[in-house]
This record gives sequence, structure tokens and C-alpha cells, in this order.
Amino acid sequence: MAIIPPNEAAAPAATGTTTVTPDAAPPQPKRPPTRRPPSVLKELVLLVMKIAIILTLFAITFTFVYGIHWVAGPHMSPMVNDGDLVVFFRLGRDYEIGDLTLVDFEGGRHVLRVIAQEGDRVDFTPHGLTVNGAHIHEPMIFQNTHRLETAVEFPLTVGAGEFFLLGDARETAIDSRAFGSVHGADTLGTVITVIRRRGM
Repeated sequence: MAIIPPNEAAAPAATGTTTVTPDAAPPQPKRPPTRRPPSVLKELVLLVMKIAIILTLFAITFTFVYGIHWVAGPHMSPMVNDGDLVVFFRLGRDYEIGDLTLVDFEGGRHVLRVIAQEGDRVDFTPHGLTVNGAHIHEPMIFQNTHRLETAVEFPLTVGAGEFFLLGDARETAIDSRAFGSVHGADTLGTVITVIRRRGM
């Protein structure tokens, strides 16, 4: 007779199956946390704050960086006409010859062109405008350029940091022929865009 050791007698026979305990419950899926619907008042306050921030940034930009001016009068025709909208860069005052800028004079704001800069000698002859003794050819100017009967004396040498400005409509423009050369710090900035009235 074979004697079976106690450990082998107690060991269950390997059948290749898994025993399921009837008391173990299947795991339950986790439910996402319940979200309350957003408050209408809160959403309205956030919207108002966003609009206020946008308007504030817009106001700061067009107060200290850029500017907008509606042109009144034909002083820069045909380049800039009456009713056109110009956008200017307030921080750009290091002008080159031919740039457009704005100046305030006798309660009016004028768009003018830079003709001469520091050290240049400006004069007018029967043949037109001269800078440093050379006649200036201006193909986009269709009116005669002559001096005005003002207190400004010619020939004029442009001072340090100053610019000599003329309007393109030479027979009607109010420009440096009337008030002399202008210091760059007294201008409003460089015109960067001209929007035609007919395109609005």
C-alpha cells in the first residue's frame, strides 16, 4: 500500500480552470464628476471684460503708436485727396526725402512732403524749386512751385534736426513757405497708409 504525504493529499488537483469566488462583485465604471451649467451672469461679465481689454489696447495703440487723420482740403492732390484717410506712425520721425508727415499749423492739420533736411539750402527761382543749387524735378507735381509772400526769407538753410515740407498742390498748400522749416519733434509722425475715400 502507497502512503500519500499529507501535503500532497491536501493540494487540489490541477485542472487548468480558474475558480471564481461568487462573493466578488465586478468593478463598476467611474462616473465623471457632474458639472454645473455655466452661470449666464458669469459668462456676461467675462464677455464684458474681454471687450473692455480689447478697447483699451486699441485706444492705447492709436493714442501713442499710430494715428488716424481724415484729410480736409486739396493741399496734397493728387497723391492725397480731400476726404482720404491717412494712417501715420507716431514713433517714426526719422524722415527721408519724399516721406509724408503731418504738422499742426494755425488750428489745422496738414499732410506734407519732406523736400529737404538738415543743412540743405532751399530756394525758389522762376524755374521752380532748388535744393543746394540744383533744380528739383518732381514728375508728380502739376502746379508751379513758387515762394509765398510771407515772413520766411529765401534762400533758407534747414536747421539742425529740421525738415523743409511742401504740399503737392503748390498753389494752395500751406507749408514751409509759410511757416519755415519744422523740427522733427514738432511733427506728428510718418504717413504709412493712404486709404482712398472712393475705396471705403
